[in-house]
Amino acid sequence: MEQPWIHKSKTDSAFILAPSFLVLVIVFLCQDWLVAIQDQYSFYTWLFLIVFIDVAHVYATLFKTYFVPAEFQRRKKLYVGLPLFCFVIGFVLFLFGSQVFWSVLAYVAVFHFIRQQYGFMRLYSRNEDKTYAWIDNLIIYSATIYPMLFWFLSSKRQFNWFVENEFIKYENHYLITIFTYLYFAIMAFYVIRTIFNSIKQQYFNFPKNAIIIVTALSWYFGIVYFNNDLVFTLLNVVSHGIPYIALIYLNEIEKKKREELGFLHTLKARKGMVLFILFLLLIAFSEEFLWEILVWNEQFSVAEFDFSNWQFILVPLLTVPQFTHYLLDGFIWKRKAKLQS
Repeated sequence: MEQPWIHKSKTDSAFILAPSFLVLVIVFLCQDWLVAIQDQYSFYTWLFLIVFIDVAHVYATLFKTYFVPAEFQRRKKLYVGLPLFCFVIGFVLFLFGSQVFWSVLAYVAVFHFIRQQYGFMRLYSRNEDKTYAWIDNLIIYSATIYPMLFWFLSSKRQFNWFVENEFIKYENHYLITIFTYLYFAIMAFYVIRTIFNSIKQQYFNFPKNAIIIVTALSWYFGIVYFNNDLVFTLLNVVSHGIPYIALIYLNEIEKKKREELGFLHTLKARKGMVLFILFLLLIAFSEEFLWEILVWNEQFSVAEFDFSNWQFILVPLLTVPQFTHYLLDGFIWKRKAKLQS
């Protein structure tokens, strides 16, 4: 049986699987260096990790939806209505206070991050017998949900998803112990079952198991083992953003025929890939620049203007692309998984 690559073995390995493993290696070998970077180069870590990866990956969705004329016309009501829905919900939430707004968005973001790892696993297991698919689901959800439960039940961590006190906390070391034993039992079961099936079937699904392993390692070491903001951001952002950008380009541009792409066919060439990346970086920086001057005032600020009285409009409005991305992914990739199953 052939390996179920999304594009090709080299490109999948380099851009979807390898980034997370590479970051894990850096985290373990260069901890002192990472501490120095966090303390001395906060602007550059913000620029490259938050802006050029995390924010940029949100806009990659455009190349599967809004920038594809046939797709946009086919689901026009969804693509027009969802951003409006996100703004209205965000506006209402912000009326209850910024803490309520960011807390709800944080839970939605966590769900989105978990579902992306599940989605990659399902894409790489699309050719397998679905009889025991629930076991793979148990593994991938355990790999992501346990670290979040640890976060919710433990003492204060040195990192946040968006803002401080965004999650409901219930410090309980007894529950942590129970969930930890259960987690490692499930992981041990996964290892034993995978070895047994590989020997029995004379086949090892490399990309599916790589996704499961790197997800488990990234979430465990990023949230549970280390208690460091930069380590969390590296493992969280790189493992999520770069594979997503690669998936969009490889599956929605590189693999598509010229007539399917319309004006996007110009992005298939090498220069087109550069333009694709440059577009994402530019629009991501533009959005984050607006966040900085209108809301955060951490990296940039406009001292002569005070926008504090307009936060109830500005924050929900600026969050629309991100919020829409979280919800829209639930539609577009669910349909894709069905088509490829």
